[in-house]
Amino acid sequence: MSRIGKNPIAIPQGVQVRLEDGVLIAKGPKGELSLATNPALIFEISEKEIAVKPKTQDKEASALWGLFRTLAANLVEGVEKGFSKNLEFQGVGFKAQVQGDKLVLELGFSHPVVVEAQKGISYAVEKNVISVLGIDKQLVGQEAARIRALKKPEPYKGSGIRYQGEIIKRKTGKKTASGG
Repeated sequence: MSRIGKNPIAIPQGVQVRLEDGVLIAKGPKGELSLATNPALIFEISEKEIAVKPKTQDKEASALWGLFRTLAANLVEGVEKGFSKNLEFQGVGFKAQVQGDKLVLELGFSHPVVVEAQKGISYAVEKNVISVLGIDKQLVGQEAARIRALKKPEPYKGSGIRYQGEIIKRKTGKKTASGG
């Protein structure tokens, strides 16, 4: 029995959830998202909550039960509040700014790097923190990973782009031998 799957999902005020042809659709103040459901699961929608239950007690349904409950909860939370992922950058001459729906980064290369926002994603920059904002949790995480991959943090000086709160193991540099 799934400990995550058996918990119901509360539907907050201002969010509407419906099931149409095997697709769970959530609509709220931030926008609308949909999730293709699996036929091995049953989604019971009342006015205040969503319950996910397996049709049968086989391995496939048990494996998907908690996953789809979490995906449905992320759908509801995304259309109500939205998601954000923060990235910090550190380095000599590193700068970031938002120009329309583009993120312009100066990362020590000979040219600025321009990152275009995917549909449903927006950026915010404050000092040395880049915020990736959106209603789809998977898309926000993927976009943050794409930005981090432009200049990964290096282990000697720690310069590069990292997730906020990420710990980078630092290495010691070369030691000079004293001898003579």
